[in-house]
Amino acid sequence: MQQESKYQIEVVAPKHRHMSNWDMFATWIGANANNGTWYVGGLLTALKVIVASSTLSYLCLSLVGFMGYKTGAATMSLIRGSFGVRGSYVPSFVNLTQYIGWTAVNTFIAATSVSYLLHDLVGWPVYGKPGGAKGLILGIIVMSVLHLLSVSVGQRSVQMIERLGIILVILFVLWETVVVFQTVSVHDLLTWQAPTHLHMTAGAGMDTLAAFNLSWVTAGADFTRFTRKKSGATGMPFLGAFTGLFWFAFIGLAATISIAITSGTYDPNNSDPSTIASRLGLGVLALLVIVLTSMTANAVNLLAAGSALSNIFPRIRLRPALWAVTIIATLVTLIPLIMGSFLAAFTAFLDYIGMVLGPMISVMLVDYYWRHRQHYDINELASSKGQYWYHHGVNWIALLCWVLGVAIFLLLKHIAWIATVTGATFVDMALIGVIYVALMRIFYPLPAKRV
Repeated sequence: MQQESKYQIEVVAPKHRHMSNWDMFATWIGANANNGTWYVGGLLTALKVIVASSTLSYLCLSLVGFMGYKTGAATMSLIRGSFGVRGSYVPSFVNLTQYIGWTAVNTFIAATSVSYLLHDLVGWPVYGKPGGAKGLILGIIVMSVLHLLSVSVGQRSVQMIERLGIILVILFVLWETVVVFQTVSVHDLLTWQAPTHLHMTAGAGMDTLAAFNLSWVTAGADFTRFTRKKSGATGMPFLGAFTGLFWFAFIGLAATISIAITSGTYDPNNSDPSTIASRLGLGVLALLVIVLTSMTANAVNLLAAGSALSNIFPRIRLRPALWAVTIIATLVTLIPLIMGSFLAAFTAFLDYIGMVLGPMISVMLVDYYWRHRQHYDINELASSKGQYWYHHGVNWIALLCWVLGVAIFLLLKHIAWIATVTGATFVDMALIGVIYVALMRIFYPLPAKRV
């Protein structure tokens, strides 16, 4: 009995599910209506790339969302079905690092806004100017305290933050939309071209945005297991995430272009929302809302990171896990200060995510939908004697395919047509899905009929 409890998982029963369709929609808008989306929007220059990459990514989010709704289990608990009970520790660690990383990204951008606030209120130099680091560090401390408050009572506090935050975020983005289009016309935005040496190809854009969007996929079931309806688990995550991403990325893109047109200089670093708010003259209130968007996004990031930590160490309950990952994220936020460039640190982070998440998600989805036909035995996901134990708790085929996926991704990046047109991420995912199913049929064939 003691051995079995070591691998226990938390399952939310239907009677305990309290998130409505609106809650789910607000959660995923809030997840993408954030500083990071704004920043990515300023780096990209093609709306069709945003639409294509986001659609493919959020279809995966809907598929994982259905898994959470049907089983009541978190994403990293469900990934035991494909990677094995112990093998799930590897993707859980990946999830842990990437969500801590996203928390740090959003915190750094919000802390930059705090440095602007301190400049306006008490005259401190903004970050990027001599002496500006002290304002940034104080901003990181302030944001970390706010994050601890936002996750103080677990999923319930996250839900409250999203309900309040989404209203203020929408009002702010409407305000900025009006200001942007008072500065430049739609025609100017549509006809503007980035300098050739800074132009991002369609393939590079697909991979950059895929790395951004797929990050949410591995958190999907963490939230949809609290939903009451199937539509809330599948349609609302897609609509919410897509709406938040497209709107905020478009505004980030439009605001950055407007600054380029009016100033005569295009600088990807100007996609930082604090810079945009300052140059557009939006004032202190805008900077406060930027801080709020960090809270709405990071509430989702921290819950996902806490769930991953709980899967690796089942004896750690969700609430202390949330506190732990929040503290770790605070320390990680200081890395760009050491590197000397936020853009360089952000780009390196996206490269890491793009390599590791695609094949991991592919293995998870094809195992559940294709191999197991939408059925996992939840009890056996927590068992050291069940069908998901594989070889000493690890499905080495899944891990092999994941490593192979990383290698294939790197190879595809060197094929000119893929690198410039389609991007490597989704091609890699399709190849790994086929390879995984083929190898599993050889080494772990399922019975022809399920009892």
